[in-house]
Amino acid sequence: QPRLVESGGGEVQPGGSLKLACGISGFSLGYMAVGWFRQTPGKDREGVSCMSASGNDTHYADSVSGRFTISGDIDKNTVYLQMNDLKPEDTGVYFCAADHLFTPVQDMCGGRATITYWGQGIQVTVSS
Repeated sequence: QPRLVESGGGEVQPGGSLKLACGISGFSLGYMAVGWFRQTPGKDREGVSCMSASGNDTHYADSVSGRFTISGDIDKNTVYLQMNDLKPEDTGVYFCAADHLFTPVQDMCGGRATITYWGQGIQVTVSS
């Protein structure tokens, strides 16, 4: 059974950085599209960043573009989200997700795909 496990969350001051990791088991990175989503109080879950199975295509929400970077390590079978210049509005529960090999990253992050696998989520708090 495929499993996604997030790590690296925590509390940081505004302007700080965190790097989230998503350990994958049950399938190999490179065979599914992957992404990061977040749930903030009072809002629907939103796609933060998504990456194609090949790693050649990425998508970022406008609110994080230029500050967040998604990447993958095939040897470690892990997806990362480097988050820089964090803002209080980045606070939320971050979820790792995986979907079908051919899912366009824009559809995956844009809520137009039914996500196949979800991690359990991890809290990120940006506060002074």
